[in-house]
Amino acid sequence: MSLAEDHPSPQAGDLPEGGRFAGWRNLPRRSRGLSLRTLVILRWMAVAGQSATILIATAWFHFDLPLWGCLAAVAASVAMNLNATARLRRTEGATADGALTAAHLGFDILQLSVLLALTGGLQNPFCILLVAPVTVAAASLPARQAVLMGLLVLAATVALFFFALPLPWQSGTEIDLPPLYRFGAGLALTTGVVFTSAYAWRVAADAEKLELALATTQDVLQREQRMAALGGLAAAAAHELGTPLATIQVVARELLRESARDGRAAEDAALILQQAERCRDILKRLSQQPDEGGIAFAEVGLKALLEEVVEPHRGFDLDFEVSVRTASGEPEPRVRRLPEVIHGLSTLVENAADFAHSRVRVRGLVDAGFIEIEVVDDGPGFPADILPRLGEPYVTSRPQGKARRALAAQIAASVAAAAAAPGRKGRKAAPAPEPATIAPSQGGMGLGFFIARTLLERTGGRVSVGAGDGGKGQPKGARVAVRWPRPALEVAAPITSPVRTEP
Repeated sequence: MSLAEDHPSPQAGDLPEGGRFAGWRNLPRRSRGLSLRTLVILRWMAVAGQSATILIATAWFHFDLPLWGCLAAVAASVAMNLNATARLRRTEGATADGALTAAHLGFDILQLSVLLALTGGLQNPFCILLVAPVTVAAASLPARQAVLMGLLVLAATVALFFFALPLPWQSGTEIDLPPLYRFGAGLALTTGVVFTSAYAWRVAADAEKLELALATTQDVLQREQRMAALGGLAAAAAHELGTPLATIQVVARELLRESARDGRAAEDAALILQQAERCRDILKRLSQQPDEGGIAFAEVGLKALLEEVVEPHRGFDLDFEVSVRTASGEPEPRVRRLPEVIHGLSTLVENAADFAHSRVRVRGLVDAGFIEIEVVDDGPGFPADILPRLGEPYVTSRPQGKARRALAAQIAASVAAAAAAPGRKGRKAAPAPEPATIAPSQGGMGLGFFIARTLLERTGGRVSVGAGDGGKGQPKGARVAVRWPRPALEVAAPITSPVRTEP
């Protein structure tokens, strides 16, 4: 199923219930809000700050504040917090809840707006504190509720412009700031709310994407490790099943010996012996795999490793070239067959195959201190806007996969051939098929290279990207190289003592 089928875009006249604003319900739900305990702690901090400000303004600076109104606003915040504390004790938990977080932040916005209205409105320099609840909402709430908090602050800003008491000052002194100043303060507050909340939203979204990508990496690695452990499990099963199978064979031989030669019991006993022998052969192969053939699961030649990585991508319209070059003509090293290396290199080869026009080169370079594997294609190369961010999650310009295109072309050709074949007498020919829709390539979320890079660097490799070696007038292509110190990947050769012969 294509992406277009998964997410059809509404057309004019075919809007879902709710009209043009139905998408409001589908805004991304990124987070679940803050825990009630966190909200209580934040509000106690706000109550302490507001109380200290009122005390200093009246007792130290002798400002003529509407004291009872300010204390009533602070008392409302205290009562709200006591109620939240009692609820927290009843529920015996502090689970996050988006709706509850939005309700508490909305109350904080209204309470702070009342305090500001009593103490000068937009002339009060503390009006900048209205940015704080919106920033918290943008970082911790779903999009719909964060937008509601932003709209509530904007409405409070407009109300403070028109409805606010004069700015308190020392006795005998009045400050009457012009409306243009208040308009500028309101505009600055609005701008701060928009940009600060947008910044907090973006940072939280990037953090969530990175967390999801890392979780995906861990899942892939665990799956590869489970696959690598199947050989050992098979050997253990073969060892455990050997004893009961030998007992079955002994009992079957006894039954065969004591039964009549042409009797039915003899046939059954012979069948049991035959199947038991077959089971022993299967178990023997399984038990020999980790011992006699265990090198194929623990270590392998470098070229054989590259062939294993490339093999799943052969058979389509690409020419794969696999080679190993060593310094001074030394034999190719044997390397550890790590699941991280297999999966990471396979992802790099798959990406190269998706972008290549006709050829992909996978080459191993071995020198005195390093083993380097490079994957080069003859495609268009890395776009200039992608290259600086390559390796970050959700960064991709992946085209439709060549394997999927080849498969779709084969299916379309088969359908066309079947439609062109003459139909049976008296039956109308099948209508000509519509062109097959090619599904997008799998893994187009921009996580493939990120996961591959994470896995390869986990084994001690260093990944570098750059332009390929395309000649003049040809596509430059892309080159991805992974470089390991030889001890990180190579299997140490066993030390053999020279055999001393007697003269």
